[in-house]
Amino acid sequence: MYRCSAKGGGEEGEASELTEEERERSFANKSVAQRLAIVSAGPLMNLILPFLILPISFMAGVEMPTYLDQPACIGYVVEGSNAAEAGFEADDCVVGVNLEKIESWNSANKAFVGQAGNALIFDVMRDGTKQQLSIPSDNDSLEGMQALGLLPRQEAVIGGLADDMPAAKAGIVAGDKILRIADHEISSWYDLRKVIQIVKDQTVPVLIDRSGDSLTVELTPQQREEGGAYLIGIAPQQESTEVTYGLLESFRQGAKRTWELIELTVIFVQNFYRQCLGQEYRRSDYRCSGCRTGGPDRSSAILSVLAFISIQLGILNLLPIPILDGGHILFYSIELIIRRPLSFRAREISQQIGMAMLLMLMVLAFYNDIIRLWG
Repeated sequence: MYRCSAKGGGEEGEASELTEEERERSFANKSVAQRLAIVSAGPLMNLILPFLILPISFMAGVEMPTYLDQPACIGYVVEGSNAAEAGFEADDCVVGVNLEKIESWNSANKAFVGQAGNALIFDVMRDGTKQQLSIPSDNDSLEGMQALGLLPRQEAVIGGLADDMPAAKAGIVAGDKILRIADHEISSWYDLRKVIQIVKDQTVPVLIDRSGDSLTVELTPQQREEGGAYLIGIAPQQESTEVTYGLLESFRQGAKRTWELIELTVIFVQNFYRQCLGQEYRRSDYRCSGCRTGGPDRSSAILSVLAFISIQLGILNLLPIPILDGGHILFYSIELIIRRPLSFRAREISQQIGMAMLLMLMVLAFYNDIIRLWG
């Protein structure tokens, strides 16, 4: 029969009395080093797992947007963004960030990882002349170039159409390139929205290029709701390239990508706690730039998302917050130093504080999402 005992099993006698055999196998009866190893195993496996599954993703083939490997030349600057305030213009090409050489959109996004919390000094080529533009430290650089308001060049080529909308009704098909709407020349995808709002609900001619042949159709933009934007029901064509690696290169690329994700997550946690400690709160959601490696039906995409989640779980679980594995690691580390376990009361209070911290974290996360959606 089991009963409560001040001298029973468990640490400091807070568990039920155990038999001798059970006591030998119990967690509380293990050495501090063994307990540390046990509680560390879960988070460490979370961090090791991506090193094993991402190479499979790279061997299966990853589909990446073509523009990521192209020079970081700007197609459009979002109004009111960090980049617009810094003076960026369409057709600027970024060749450096904080003295680091930039050769592509991908290398630009990676350069931001080590610059979190710092002002950004851009070396930009404009009309053959190099100049510098700066963005203050309060920015969204961790989310990539596009979060700063810098969008890649994008031709006005149709990738998809909505049924029962003006473009589809006019006979426009996927692959068509829009050259002109009424008297307005269209040089990129970003011109379309502005021009469509200008013509409003007028019936206008649209000049398109279809496989090298020019033809004109007529359409009338429409509003989905009163007071809303005028639409014609089109989506851009996203060019992508499928890349497949051999066995050794897959492991190299997988390790490289895993380390990038770990670095991104650690920097995010640092910035999050910096906000919690009273620094300026910025309304931005966290997105992993370039995490997606293909469509949702691809096994490589599923593996990539799984790796990303595993890394976040591993790092967050290592935080020194009581009730998390990191809290237990902290307790056992203290025990190694002072040569005795913390009192049951001290651990109980710490667990309560840890629960309160996690609840506050959840409230802050919900608040962030609500403000982002409705603010």
